[in-house]
Formats: sequence, structure tokens, C-alpha cells
Amino acid sequence: MAISSTEISNTAGILLKKDACVVIVRTEWNAHVVDLLEEGCKKVLDEKGIKYEILLVPGAFEIGFAIKKYWEIQQYKPGKPDAFIALGCVIRGDTPHFEYVCQAVTDAVVTLNLQLPVPTIFGVITVNDQMQADERTGGRHGHKGEEAAATALKMIALSRSFTN
Repeated sequence: MAISSTEISNTAGILLKKDACVVIVRTEWNAHVVDLLEEGCKKVLDEKGIKYEILLVPGAFEIGFAIKKYWEIQQYKPGKPDAFIALGCVIRGDTPHFEYVCQAVTDAVVTLNLQLPVPTIFGVITVNDQMQADERTGGRHGHKGEEAAATALKMIALSRSFTN
């Protein structure tokens, strides 16, 4: 049985102290779509009273660098991130550029999840056209921004359970 977007985005029962911090790293490219992803992310975090910061990068290719550099600078400071959320939208064009960017951002997020002691959530949608993007920002495929935030909260709770 498939799990619905509403079930994935459900954060009921996740109890986090208000000290949790999430850093949303979002792209400038396809801002009309990424703005919607960011709104959904912020909505879920606001509902739980979780503080967050927004970092803006030019495109999906730059997400990995921004997260790694931010962590290196902030890791020993109070209020360091408990999770990162990578938000972007890559829309297929007429060249192989789409495949290169999608693979690069995917590889970066996987690498960050293996190297950093905090999770990086993949909230980058990779679509063929604007209609598919619309379907993933509140349409029939749910809201991927909301899902990314809910996933971040679940992963923070899981990470904290290991130290309790």
C-alpha cells in the first residue's frame, strides 16, 4: 500500500525541544517553484516552533558546497544546524545538462549524509516540465517542501534518540 503525501508530512508525535535548528539551502534557478517549496518547508517548521535559516545559492549544483562550508564554519558554535534541507527544482531541457545537474546534486546530498553528523534532506525536485513541478508543490503528488521539512524533523528526532 502506498503512503500518501499527507502521511509523509505528518509530524504528529514528533517532540523536539525548541533548540532545534534547520538550515534550508535553496536555489535561485526556477525561483517560482522553489519559492513554493520554501513556503511549504517554513510552514511545517513554524507549526513546530523550529527555528531555521535560509541560504540562497545560484543553482542545484552549488547546494553541496554551501552546506559543507556552512557546517565547517558553524559546527562548534551554539545553535549549530541539526539538519539541512536542500531545496531546488531542475526542469529537463533539450540538452544532457539536466542529467548532469540531477546526478551531481544527488551525489552531493548522499555524500553529505555520509560525512556530516547531521542529516541533509533531499528536497530537490527533478521534473520534465512545469506541470510536474506544479503537481509536487501542492498538486496531486503532494507538497515536497512540506515533506522535506517533516523528514528533517523526523531525522533530528531519530538522531537525538541515539544519544539518549
